[in-house]
Formats: sequence, structure tokens, C-alpha cells
Amino acid sequence: QVQFVESGGGLVQPGGSLRLSCAASGSSFSIGAMGWYRQAPGKQREWVAGISSGGWTSYADSVKGRFTISRDNAKNTVHLQMDSLKPEDTAVYYCNDPRPRSNYPWGPGTQVTVSS
Repeated sequence: QVQFVESGGGLVQPGGSLRLSCAASGSSFSIGAMGWYRQAPGKQREWVAGISSGGWTSYADSVKGRFTISRDNAKNTVHLQMDSLKPEDTAVYYCNDPRPRSNYPWGPGTQVTVSS
């Protein structure tokens, strides 16, 4: 079945940048719509950004203007370029199919910590 594996997280200072990657694999699988999500300690997982199969993008208000989602269909990957990072961006970041009830399993996530 399909597996999603996130990478690229780390520790950065406020105002810094990170580029996250999400690799999707599985027999006969090609990515369609994809989204990024994050979960901070003690909080529910929230949607951050999405990209359609045709390349349309959308963002949560909290990250609009700072984050950019992109895709590479040939490599079955999606990316999240994060600029002007703030401490409130600290969370574990996940990728997944954003369609309701798609029900693909969550990957391990990648930790992003923004702190001075």
C-alpha cells in the first residue's frame, strides 16, 4: 500500500527557512492532490497547505505568504518551502492526501522546531 515519508525538518531560529520533502511510494501509485499538516504538542493536527493534481495551491491563513507547496509528479514527491519561520510554526509536519475519507495512513512526520 501507499506510504508517505517526510523529511527535512530541524532546528532553526526565528526568521529562518526550511524545505520539507514528502516521498510517496507504493505499487501503481501516483500522487494526486496532496497536503501538508502539522501538530504541535497538546494541540490537534491542523491543515497547513494543499496542492491539486493540476497545480492549484491553497494555504492556511497562519502560513499564507510564508510557505510554498510544490510537487514533482515524476518523482512522486511534494515539498514545503517554509520561510520567515516563527516559534508558533513549531510542530511535527506530515503529508497526506487531503481528500475527505481518503484514509491513507500517516507517515512518521518530521519535527520542525523554531527557537532562539
